[in-house]
Amino acid sequence: MIEIFGNYIDEFPRNSEYLVVGFSPTSIPLKHRWRNNGLSADFIADYLQTFFVSGDEDQEACRKHIQAKKNAVKYIANELLENAMKFSNEDVQFSTRIAFHLHSDSLSFHVTNSICPQNLTKLKAFIDKIETQDPFDLYFTQMEANANENNNGHSGLGFLSMICDYDAKLGWRFEVLEIEGQEVTTVTTMVYLSI
Repeated sequence: MIEIFGNYIDEFPRNSEYLVVGFSPTSIPLKHRWRNNGLSADFIADYLQTFFVSGDEDQEACRKHIQAKKNAVKYIANELLENAMKFSNEDVQFSTRIAFHLHSDSLSFHVTNSICPQNLTKLKAFIDKIETQDPFDLYFTQMEANANENNNGHSGLGFLSMICDYDAKLGWRFEVLEIEGQEVTTVTTMVYLSI
């Protein structure tokens, strides 16, 4: 069974640059890789920086333009990896993967991880909020809620920041797979960013 929400894009031109990084839960548990999330985001941003070109002849403007793109990539990659690691289902052996596709005018991120039932319910409820409410209003509402109470790590501010600060388009693909005789729900979070 597959469910799609938001602005999910699965098919891209074959001639795009791409990079895929996988994280296996067998070497160390995914939830213990917090330090590696930042390192991985740095690596991805540094790798993709090579492809960022500015048409501006002013060297300082060019540098700022490229740095802004690099910062966006680093922030989004880190947020996606943190969410994937934090909310993955520890009861199954499923690798978390992050893939980047670079196109002439855009960049897309796809992060796939397993997800446990209680986190699945919370994520779908949050997606419903994103699809039915103004994201800017929701962003400020969530910031106020975070200041007043504990959201147990489920605030959604990372997703909302991607939408509000970077004008990103988000989508989700949920799929139920059979792994070693048990049903496992996976989620692929897709972020599309114009560059």
